[in-house]
Amino acid sequence: MDLRVYSADEVHAALPWADLADALEDAFIAGDAEAPLRHAHALGGDASLLLMPAWSPDALGVKLVTVMPGAAARGVGTVQASYLLLDRQTGVPIALIDGEALTLRRTAAASALAAQHLARPDAQRLLVIGCGRLAPWLAQAHVALQPDLSHVEVWGRNADAAEDVVEALREEGIDAEVALDLRAAVERADLVSCATTSREPLLRGAWLRAGTHVDLVGGFRRDMREADDDTVARSRVVVDTYAGTLAEAGDLTQPIGRGVITREHVVAELAQLLRGEVRGRLSDADITLFKSVGTALEDLAAASLVVRPASGRSQASA
Repeated sequence: MDLRVYSADEVHAALPWADLADALEDAFIAGDAEAPLRHAHALGGDASLLLMPAWSPDALGVKLVTVMPGAAARGVGTVQASYLLLDRQTGVPIALIDGEALTLRRTAAASALAAQHLARPDAQRLLVIGCGRLAPWLAQAHVALQPDLSHVEVWGRNADAAEDVVEALREEGIDAEVALDLRAAVERADLVSCATTSREPLLRGAWLRAGTHVDLVGGFRRDMREADDDTVARSRVVVDTYAGTLAEAGDLTQPIGRGVITREHVVAELAQLLRGEVRGRLSDADITLFKSVGTALEDLAAASLVVRPASGRSQASA
């Protein structure tokens, strides 16, 4: 069995938003996969290695991520990622997949999948806070899975970077513009998606209108915050997984630690929401919030879809 290598372009082409969202939903509902918390190993000099394994009865894989601050001086990106998919029965490597493309795609799809159950069905205005690599993919996923979303605003500290994201979205046929005033943009948004690495809250609960859905994607450590305590306290909160977010997400661990909210304020994890065990939105006036830090379950589901074209026949076994 030959190892098949998938480039970033091939990964994006293999993961249409609707198909990927369906695959993620199936994986969360099935609940038969094991996805331990990411393993982080210090390599010295602020460099680190992250390992994210996951396995189910049918699939086995691991994402390898390196964070090398000195890499930029050598002309390459600080963060590199690869995904290795293995045959579940033999352990033989099946596919080596571009890890950045896989992560961008599955992260955006998970947020959009959650929004289908948490945002108001008549949501029309999306605000993306942040203009990094994930921003345009988040916007594309939300628009693809929330058909009534007809306008996107993008806010970032760097106006030129925000304009770049807007131009990328316009090339995809999405009506988008740069938001110059963050508070005003939040006040008119139906759905707010944050993808930053901020350590200080950018989103204020006082700005949110009744009925708004908040999607917090960027913060993945306990010292990171995208939204203030008021945002979390006002919201009906759902997480991707209890294990990951309650261990790693500063947007929740900080207010819980100070007694602003209790653990019970988090009403469900995504699997419970998708199974219908817990209702996400109880009324049109609810402010809902989805907090994710990522789970290897999503990587495994997405990687499995990459190697299975529309015919359902695995290229790896062809």
